[in-house]
Amino acid sequence: MTEEELYYTLALLRVDGIGDIMAKKLLQHCGTAKAVFETKRNHLAAIDGVGSFLVNNLKETSVFEKAQKELDYIRKNNIAVSFFKEDSYPERLKHCIDAPVLLFASGNLDFSNRKIISIVGTRQITSYGTDFCKKLIEDLAPLNPIIVSGFAYGVDIVAHQLAMEFGLQTIGVLAHGLNQVYPKVHKRYVAKMEENGGFLTEFWSSSNPDKENFVRRNRIVAGISEATVVIESAEKGGSLITANLANDYNRDVFAVPGRVTDKFSLGCNNLIKTQKANLLTSAADLVYMLNWDIQEKSKPIQKQLFVELEPEEQRIYDYLLQKGKELLDVIALQCELPVYKIAGILVNMELKGVIRPLPGKLFEAI
Repeated sequence: MTEEELYYTLALLRVDGIGDIMAKKLLQHCGTAKAVFETKRNHLAAIDGVGSFLVNNLKETSVFEKAQKELDYIRKNNIAVSFFKEDSYPERLKHCIDAPVLLFASGNLDFSNRKIISIVGTRQITSYGTDFCKKLIEDLAPLNPIIVSGFAYGVDIVAHQLAMEFGLQTIGVLAHGLNQVYPKVHKRYVAKMEENGGFLTEFWSSSNPDKENFVRRNRIVAGISEATVVIESAEKGGSLITANLANDYNRDVFAVPGRVTDKFSLGCNNLIKTQKANLLTSAADLVYMLNWDIQEKSKPIQKQLFVELEPEEQRIYDYLLQKGKELLDVIALQCELPVYKIAGILVNMELKGVIRPLPGKLFEAI
């Protein structure tokens, strides 16, 4: 977008009572942010949801001074700005109704890679969580995914560190402006992260890491990625909010199980128990559920002659022969098998050469 368009968009977002959803509605009706300010009062009032209070606020000129101040900061610090209709804006986030109109970024971000996962969890990560996170990222590294997290204590910073260790792009989604680092102790990671990845935020340079900002930040973490992984979580916490948002956005959610007596496994165990997350025991579970390995297969598995199938495998094979191809969840339902169990069965059947995976979690008999 041009500097003029950015200026007026910044001003629009500073109008009292206008959030991302209303801003998008006004932009849809008027075409540009500048046109919103130039539209007559009676035409603005005719837009659904725009009352006299909002119309009066749109005529408040102080927003332009605030917009100019932020624009000066953006230019001075070489901040990258993405408008929600531009190609540079993360594709999956575009489909979230409450996604930010503008995103501010620093570093070297490249969203052309479609394999993006968010890793979240407790700020008091245990050795169990650290070991699992390391093994997960190490095993995913050959597929070169982007690792997204919130740059907070615990699981977040461990995920960022490990992504850098294995040469993966990693993105920290911030709950404040790009003019500061929170927590301050993490300042030592900034330069390294910006070499291959960096930071993303919807907040202006005047924004501080206030409590409510972290909840807003979580919707970006959930919406930007293909799947959200919860490593460890207490019974309540921000990572569970992120998991729920991911479910609302129709994204895959994975949770690492733990002992029922472990405080920081309660949240993950509950997500799995209430079927709000897939059980995650290794990178293979995630790769299989997301069908990430399809393009990496160098050659199809040849079907063996006289393959011996287990009763459950035979039931699935007979069903797929009849249906042709079907979704994983539907296979589980029709064959009366739990989803967590059927994933492993399908892997064995693929290895035996009797089924093959298709894009979109579809499977068909060979």
